Amino acid sequence: MAIIKAAILGFGTVGQGIYHVLNEKREELRNKLGLELEVAKILVRDTSKERVPGTAHLLTDSIDDVLSVKGLQVVFEAIVNEEPAFTYLKKAVEHKCHVVTANKVMFAKRGLELQELAKQNGVFVGYEATTAGGVPVIKTMKNTLLVNDVSRIQGILNGTSNYILTKMRAEGWSFEEALREAQVLGYAEADPYNDVSGQDAFKKLMILSALAFGEQPDWADVEVIGIDGITSEQVMDATEQGLRYRHVAEVEKLSDGTIFAKVGPMLVDKEHPLYPIDDVFNAVTMETNYIGTLTLVGPGAGMYPTASVMVEDYAEIIGKRAGFVVTI
Repeated sequence: MAIIKAAILGFGTVGQGIYHVLNEKREELRNKLGLELEVAKILVRDTSKERVPGTAHLLTDSIDDVLSVKGLQVVFEAIVNEEPAFTYLKKAVEHKCHVVTANKVMFAKRGLELQELAKQNGVFVGYEATTAGGVPVIKTMKNTLLVNDVSRIQGILNGTSNYILTKMRAEGWSFEEALREAQVLGYAEADPYNDVSGQDAFKKLMILSALAFGEQPDWADVEVIGIDGITSEQVMDATEQGLRYRHVAEVEKLSDGTIFAKVGPMLVDKEHPLYPIDDVFNAVTMETNYIGTLTLVGPGAGMYPTASVMVEDYAEIIGKRAGFVVTI
């Protein structure tokens, strides 16, 4: 039985989720892939803090220590910001390691560059977890694009904003009340700026644009509006008209080849595919030339939805290498 050495970069919610999924699915991975996946190193900032019992011996604060592991083949990255994440993954790729990332901030900006580098080094980049958490948007779009052209994408890409808008409508709460509840439940960070301003959805939209069209619009040209300006009165008025507020990220390839994108609140009616999407759920609608409009819905975030798609990404990489399809 081949033993594959893996490393996890970042050991917060998602990083810990990866560790748990790899352990809980150990036997299934062994049966389906014919190999043992072993976590050999975990990169953290503070090695004195053991976040998961029994992992103290795996902790390191040095990327060079991680990459010195003999037989290291895959790096799972769950760091928050662009740096040092990109530098770490670049080094991993140059060490001929496959990389799987959940880092939307880094990947929105450096994803095309990282994928090109991986191609040059004969390894793969998995990035399903960067967009819409547990919804298999990337995988589905890659398969769809083999035959179809995608002309337009609309999505609810931030579960926190969707939860807030849902509660404002269903409970009659103000924006501030709904945000406080989202923070209590752990859906929103103590600093919710990226969620409610639309910046989180914008980064995910840029990742989808790069995949669908091979390019992104100039970031400075994209209007990004959050939900913090929506009042409970506006929500009530919309409801009385049979409409719902949704925070929608949208990108489209125009007839002249220009890529146009925008992010902001939108009023949708019952005919719109995003109308029934409530709470922390994400949804992505793709308009294609052959199969028409395709909508994917699912949980947008969380330890296990995100971690599980990262492990699935690696299973898919192994399958590509061996010439078979793997589902976890």
